Amino acid sequence: MKLLRNLVLAVAAMVAACSPQKASESAAPSANAPVTIRFATDWKAQAEQGGFYQALASGEYAKRGLKVEIVQGGPGVNVPQLLASNAVELGMGSNSFIVMNLANEGVPVKAVAAFMQKDPQVLMAHPGTAKSLADLKGRPILLADASVTAFWVWLKAKYGFTDDQVRKYTFNAAPFLADKRAAQQGYLTSEPYTIEKQAGVKPEVFLLADEGYPGYATMVLATDQMIAKNPAAVKAFVEASAAGWRAYLNGDPTAADALIRKDNPEMTPDVLAQAREKLKAYKIVDGDEGAAVGAMTDARWKAFYDVAAAQGVYPKTLDPKKAYTLEFLAK
Repeated sequence: MKLLRNLVLAVAAMVAACSPQKASESAAPSANAPVTIRFATDWKAQAEQGGFYQALASGEYAKRGLKVEIVQGGPGVNVPQLLASNAVELGMGSNSFIVMNLANEGVPVKAVAAFMQKDPQVLMAHPGTAKSLADLKGRPILLADASVTAFWVWLKAKYGFTDDQVRKYTFNAAPFLADKRAAQQGYLTSEPYTIEKQAGVKPEVFLLADEGYPGYATMVLATDQMIAKNPAAVKAFVEASAAGWRAYLNGDPTAADALIRKDNPEMTPDVLAQAREKLKAYKIVDGDEGAAVGAMTDARWKAFYDVAAAQGVYPKTLDPKKAYTLEFLAK
C-alpha cells in the first residue's frame, strides 16, 4: 500500500546539500565506467514500481551505461532527505504536491519525468451507495492526515466537500466497512482489491484522475546538483525507465515481478497481476490520450498549481516551473 506522506524538511540543510555544481563537471555514462545511480522509491516494492524493476531486470539501465540500485522505500522513508544527503542520486515523488511543496520551500529538487499520467488515488464507497464523487458530499470520508493537505484540496474546490466530513484514516478498513455511509481513500491498485479479497465487499471505486484531478504520480526527482553534474546520466535513466514501463505493461513481467518479490515478499503473484492489469485498464501510465511514457507538460503543471494556489495552498507568486524540468523528456 502506498501512502501520501507529509514532508518534514530541514530546508536550510537541504539547500546546502543540494547546491548546484558546474555543468562542466558532467560525465556521460560509459559502458567502460558505468555511472552508479541509487534510486529511492517511495514505498515497498510493488507493481506500481514495475517499470523500474523491469528496466533493471532486462538490462535497459546497464546498456545505457548505468549501474542502478533500487533502494526500497517504506514507513518513515523521506525521499527528499535521502536526495539532500547524497544517500541516493535519484528518487521517486509520489504525487505533484510533494514536488510543488519542495519548490515552495526553495529546495533545489525537480521532477524530471512522470511515469504515471494519472494519479491512482481513489475514493471508495459501499456498493450501490454512490454513483459519482458528487454523491459523497456531506458523508463521512476517511482520509490520512497527508491527504487533507493534498487531493482533499481539489475535492473541496470541485465538489464543495467540507472539512467536517473528514474522519481520520489509519490504514485500517474496519471503520469503513462498519459504516455504509462512509467513503475511504485508497490506491486504485491496492485497497479495492484487498477489501474485496478479505471482506467480500466490492466497493464502488472513483478514480480522481478520471474526474479531472490534474496531478501526476510516480515522478523521478533529481537535485539541481545532479542535473548540472551529470545530465547525461539523468537522461539515460529516464529513457531506460520509459522502456522498462512499456515492457512491464505490454510484455512479460516475470523477471521484474521476481525482483519485486525478492525485495518485498508480501507481494503475491495475484496482487501483482491485478495491479498490473489495473494500470493497463485505467491507462495510468500513458493516460487517456496516449502520452509518451514519462511525459510532463507545462499546461498540466500549471493546471495543478492553479487549483492549489486558488485554495491558498501555495502563494500566487510561486513559479510552478521551479518544480520540474522538461529537458530530459522525449521531444
